[in-house]
Formats: sequence, C-alpha cells, structure tokens
Amino acid sequence: MALAAGGALSCFPRLRSFHTSSENRQVLAGSSTTICQASPSKDSYPFPGKPEADVIVIGSGIGGLCCAGLLARYQQDVLVLESHDLPGGAAHSFQVKGYKFDSGPSLFSGFQSRGPQANPLAQVLDALGESVPCVSYDSWMVYVPEGEFLSRIGPTEFLKDLETYVGQNAVNEWKKLLDAVLPISVAAMALPPLSIRSDLGVLSTAAARYAPSLLKSFIQMGPQGALGATKLLRPFSEIIDSLELKDCFIRNWVDLLAFLLAGVKSNGILSAEMIYMFAEWYKPGCSLEYPLHGSGAVVNALVQGMQKFGGRLGLGTHVEQVIVENGRAVGVKLRTGHVVRAKKAIVSNASMWDTLNLLPDGILPKSYQDKIKATPQCESFMHLHLGFDAQKIREDLGIHHIIVNDWSRGVDADQNVVLISIPSVLSKDLAPAGKHVLHAYTPGTEPYKLWEGLDRRSTVYKNLKQERSEVMWKAVERVLGPGFSREDCEVKLVGTPLTHQRFLRRNRGTYGPAIQAGEATFPGHSTPIPQLFCCGDSTFPGIGVPAVAASGAIVANSLVSVSQHSELLDAVGI
Repeated sequence: MALAAGGALSCFPRLRSFHTSSENRQVLAGSSTTICQASPSKDSYPFPGKPEADVIVIGSGIGGLCCAGLLARYQQDVLVLESHDLPGGAAHSFQVKGYKFDSGPSLFSGFQSRGPQANPLAQVLDALGESVPCVSYDSWMVYVPEGEFLSRIGPTEFLKDLETYVGQNAVNEWKKLLDAVLPISVAAMALPPLSIRSDLGVLSTAAARYAPSLLKSFIQMGPQGALGATKLLRPFSEIIDSLELKDCFIRNWVDLLAFLLAGVKSNGILSAEMIYMFAEWYKPGCSLEYPLHGSGAVVNALVQGMQKFGGRLGLGTHVEQVIVENGRAVGVKLRTGHVVRAKKAIVSNASMWDTLNLLPDGILPKSYQDKIKATPQCESFMHLHLGFDAQKIREDLGIHHIIVNDWSRGVDADQNVVLISIPSVLSKDLAPAGKHVLHAYTPGTEPYKLWEGLDRRSTVYKNLKQERSEVMWKAVERVLGPGFSREDCEVKLVGTPLTHQRFLRRNRGTYGPAIQAGEATFPGHSTPIPQLFCCGDSTFPGIGVPAVAASGAIVANSLVSVSQHSELLDAVGI
C-alpha cells in the first residue's frame, strides 16, 4: 500500500522506466508538464540552459522535487539531474500497452487540507500554486487470520470490525489507545515541517512563530496529555506499554501500521510519526485520497510548479561524481563527461549509501563513512504489475487490500504480508476501457541476499522470480476471486530486489534505513562536506511521502534567508 500521507515508500532511478519498454515511456497522457530529455553530444548538455546553477539537485524523487520546487519559488536557479528517463523516483508512473502503473506510493491522505496541519507535500504544492485533483474514499479490505473485512477509517467504524472479528477486549483497548493518542496529535502536528530549517534561523521561523499554538495545545491536553507528548521522540511501543495494552490483535495491528509507515515495528518508530498517522486516519471526518491519473500526477504537479518558477530538469542525466574543490562541493561530473557547476550547493536525493559512492575517495571523515555503512537497512521488494480484463471481476472491488498470512511470524517476515492496489477502481483512465491495473508487492521484506550476484538473464534468476512471486499471485487470486485467471492478463511484470537496485538506484534494493527510535538518529540534512546537503528517506524520520517532502523543504529553507523563508510561510498561510 506504500502509505503516502502517513506514508511509506520513497525510492529512486535508470535508463528505462521501472519495467517498461522505450516505446511506452511516457509520464501521463494529457500532462502539460514539459519534460526535457535531449540526446547528449560531445558539445551539448542533456538539459536546458547553461551548464551551471545556484543549486544542483541529484535525483528527482519526491524529496528532490520538493526541494527544487521551493528553491525555484525562492528565486534560486535550480537544476535537477535525474538518471532515469522519467521523473519521480519510486513515485513515477509508467505505461505498458495502454496501462498506466504506479511504481510506488498508492495510499495518500491530506492533499485537500490546508494550513499548519496539512500534509507537507500539500504545503509544498500550495507554495508552488499547484493542486492535484483527488478521489476521496474511506476504506480498504483486510485479509488477516481472524477474518476478512472492509476496514473503514475514522474513530468508530474500526471498532465495529474489532467487535465482530476479534472481540470486546480488542474494542476496549483500541478505544483506550485512541483516547490517549488523538489528544497528543494536536501537539504532534502543531509545528509544520515547512517551518523548519537546519540553522539558528529556526528560532524565528519555527520556535517563535508556533510557540503560542504549541503552548496552547499542551494546556488543552492537561497533565496526562502533556506527559504523553513528552514521548513524541520515543518509540511508540512505550505508549502502548504505558497503557498496558495486551490484546494480541491490537499489538499486531499497530505493528503493521508502523511497518507500512516507516519500515520498522512499533518498538522502532517514533511516536510522533504514528500519532501523525492516527490523526490522519482515526479522527472524526477523515478520509483517504487517491490522485486522479495516479501517483505520476503528483510528480507532474511538482515538476510543473518547479518549471513555472524557472527550475530546470534534465532526464537521462546520470551523475557520476560530486566534484569537491578546496574541501567544498562545487559541481558534478556526468557519465557523459560533462561538468556542471553549482554556485551555492548540491543536494543529493540519493540514499545515504548511494551518496557515499558519489564522492571521491578520502574526502569524508572515516567516522562519518563508518556510521553510514553501519546504518541498518530495510529489506527490499517483490513487485507484481498486472493489466487484466475487469469484466469477470466483481464490480464492488476496492482500491486497496492488505493480506497478512500469519501474525506469529511478524509483519516484517518475508513472504508474510502482501499489499495490493487497484487504482483503476477510482481513476478509470489508468487502464483501457473495461480493464484494470493492479500493483501487488511485499513491503520491504524481501531478502536481498537471496538475489545478490545473480545474472538477471540466467535461468536461476528467472526460476527464483517465479518462486518468490507466487505469494503475490495467490494473494491476487484471493482478492479477485474465481473470475481472475493469470493466463488472461495482458500485462504481467515481476520486479525483484535487483529491479529495485537497477531502476531505482537503491543500494541493495533497500526500502530505506531501518533506524530504531531511541537507539539511533537520522544523519540529518547536512554533511561534513560544505555545500553538500541530503534530502529523502535517509535524512528525516519516516520513509513515506510526508517525510521525504518535509526533508526536501527543510533543505530548501536552509539555503535561503530567514526573511525569504518567513515570507513563504506567510504566503502559504502557515
């Protein structure tokens, strides 16, 4: 499900789109976004404009595009260099035989909200004067050992499911958890990520600006709520334990939500992240949103907003190395041999491990390198993208489905949890008339070591693909029912950790860092190299879309003056 507003999944790129052939390489039909992809020659650069910029952004994942868009809005000359031939990183969309597939995020919320408590991505889009039309809905199908049911978001509907399929004790404990968590969410959401910067200017743009609302939220919570708010930067499991929640289903369900959100269970996720998600999904009047035309529409809006303010994008433009002179990052060398200079900064939207590989040997302190190399990684993915006839499938098919085969193995066990998204249920244009698109995947649980070193053209690799994809096929057959046939699919694409590594340029095909709350911290946005910054899932807590959007915004804010930053906050109304 790649949770996106309280989200998961934000990865990154290569010379062809994720699974698609050259004749099908498009962003989305009808898009007004201008995509520049020139064939480089010895004398020309593979992007528009001059071979220099104020700021170069390496990679066009959601974090990189949010950073670049805001920098353009701040009137900085910004250039995004993307190795892939489509923008968006793991959020990019691709087409095969008229089917338009999401490669990553599929569950969004908070796009339509405005103000301080909005999704950080929605705030960036608002700053760029862009919007993404969405379809609202309120449920997903759940297939767990206790039963199969349509789970609705909101404060009361899930209680009915618990009463029917689990028992009254689960109902009581869920109520207890909501009563404790939802009041704290006021404090957790009182400080907009868009107000944060990584220098002392944050005292003006964040601390002073939002101190009154923070103080008010603490007063409203009372002593017990304020005490809970002190745990925002501690593991969420501590809140669960303090409430003495013992029901196995409740604890398993919370672990599942945490894992989908950040790639770790409740004992590893920051309470602030989980409380944000609870506020998005379990408060009165909440809803989920799917962007019309798919996740690629979000990418298009970010690219269009950036270009509107003069930002530039070069696709098929692979950065080979960051150039460091006199100890400072001053430019990049492309695979073509071209050199592009940066006057103010370089921002890497690659993962922390891949960013290391972009730097010359011996530049970084060994202690910093060792810390990055020692950071634990989530495992990778198996993906299944299908295009099939909808005529034999029931009409009440929902967009999202979660399958948990065995709670006792843990939600992070391989081949145990499968997520399925069928976005053509809500956005008909994603498939030809009478057809559906489907994306199934195992969420960051596929061991890379099973695939390491395999030749993608070998029989061993092909046989392993067939074997390891079977759990997804069975989940799809369970969801779609007897009318579905594998043989009738017009499009069948299986992705592996090597696919992730190759096309999304992810070290070992990883989902992202598996940093445990309370044990370690994210490395942040700055690096030991002056003028070299990082954004994306390696820098800010949480792997999902809100986290990476916030990380890109924080870097952009840090590269401009406090007055420019404050003017933007005023303009956006936060």
